Formats: sequence, structure tokens, C-alpha cells
Amino acid sequence: MAAELAEVELTVAGVRRTFHVRAPGRERAPIVLVLHGNQSGMGELPTEPLMYEWTSFARHADEWGIAVAYPLGWDGCWADGRGVTAADAEGIDDVAFLNAVIDWCAEEFDTDGDRAIVTGISNGAFMAHRMAIEAGDRVAVFAAVAGGLPEALADLRPGYAVSGLLMNGDVDPVVPITGGFSRHRGPDGEMRGGTAGLAESARHWRAIDGCGEVGDPVTTEGSHRILAAGGVGGTAVLEWTVFGGGHTWPGTPVPEQFAGTPASAVSLEFDAAEEIWRFAQPLLIGAEARKL
Repeated sequence: MAAELAEVELTVAGVRRTFHVRAPGRERAPIVLVLHGNQSGMGELPTEPLMYEWTSFARHADEWGIAVAYPLGWDGCWADGRGVTAADAEGIDDVAFLNAVIDWCAEEFDTDGDRAIVTGISNGAFMAHRMAIEAGDRVAVFAAVAGGLPEALADLRPGYAVSGLLMNGDVDPVVPITGGFSRHRGPDGEMRGGTAGLAESARHWRAIDGCGEVGDPVTTEGSHRILAAGGVGGTAVLEWTVFGGGHTWPGTPVPEQFAGTPASAVSLEFDAAEEIWRFAQPLLIGAEARKL
């Protein structure tokens, strides 16, 4: 792990939690929280942040003027609201933990406490949806890669509009672009942990944010994008289909045991971190302007 990362421990709701952080090079910098996928059941859990290696946020941090935090999930996973992870089963309050990370960075580095960016893949993407719904006073932008809106959260009414970038590969076998259920069945084999597909998730967030300006779709050799803007406080929602994309983070080859798909299912047409920052930078809007 690079020496530029500091390890921080916090006690939240009586549970000792850990995150790593790369300090910003300036005051009033945006903070980006990067959430890993579910690592439970994969053997010994890593003590270093996988998303530091898998994403380019840290490499661009000085250029973009951001702080980057890599929280570690409880038992390698997040309580994202689907009710299928160990963290959910144990009643872990990950919204409180991630709020505490944002608050700690605001206190320590003077980062913007109500303009955070939360992004993640898979279980981390589901958790990003939950943060956008339940912590919109701190999260201005979220980006969910390979993870649609958990159905269990669909009826919750957020207090703030939050801009969202939603990205899914069209051959993802783990989180299908059309939505579905978790691979973790119930005690009687029942399907559970349902999530909405990419298009349905985008419609849901466009409705929450009140985005009335849907632009013309943009199609490239490797992807298809639809941007909706004009939401409350200037919020926007970007729906992004990755052609031939599996359960992966575009721009970074991910080991097959994590991706569930061969290396050929990783799009290298663009870097997801770069696109998330390009989307988020003009949308870092204070909470008061985004209040619903």
C-alpha cells in the first residue's frame, strides 16, 4: 500500500471501523468515498484497500484537487439494505459509518461536508444508492457501477436531490443490467435481495431529482449514455450502458475471481473514475440548494 494513505480507526455505534484516506493538497477539497464489493467468503480479508489499486482516483487526486477515502466494510461487506449480506444480518449501521468518514475528513482536512462523492462497485454500488437516499445532506453525487437500486429502498423518500451516474455492463452475470435477485438465497432457497435494472434505477432517480431535460443519447463503439439534467438545485442523472461489459470496473482489468467474468468483459474504452469525476465536478452542489 502506498505511503500516501493513512489508516484511520473510528468507533461508530459501538463497532470499531477502519478506513484509509489520501489527504487533499488544498483546503475545501471534495471528498470521494470509494466502496469495494462484497469480499465475504473469499478467504482472508484484505487489510489494504482493493479499490486503491482498482481505480485511478488516487493517481489523479492532486490533478483533480480531491481527497480520497477507502472505507472497509464490516466482515468485508456493506449493509446496503437488500438484507442479504453479513453486515445487514448483524444490523451494522453503514450509513452512520460513512457519514462519520465524511465528517472526520471535513474536520481533519476541511473538505466539503455536504458535497461528498460516494462511488462503489457491486455491493459498494448498492451502498452508494443507500447513501444517496439516506444521507443526501452530505452526498452531492453518487456513482453506482454494476449495482442498481435495491428494491427495499425504492419506497423511501429522500430529503435531498442527489446527482447520480449509473453504469452497468450488458453481459454482467452477477448484477444483470435488467435487474434481478442476489445469489444469496434465503434459508428455504427463496430468492431475495431484489434490485432494479439500470433503466428502472435511472428513471427512479430522475423522478426523485425532478430532471426534466433528457438529452439525446450518445452511442460510442463501447457504450450508450443518456443524460437527464435540470433537476432540483441543478442535479443530473447519467444512465450508462457498457457494451460487452461484465461485473467489472471499466478501465481496470479486475481478477476473474472477483469479476465472475473473463478479462475480455472489462471495457478499456474509458476509465470509470475519470468519467465519474468529469460528471461530478460541476454537480458538487451544497445541500441547501438540493433540499426537496
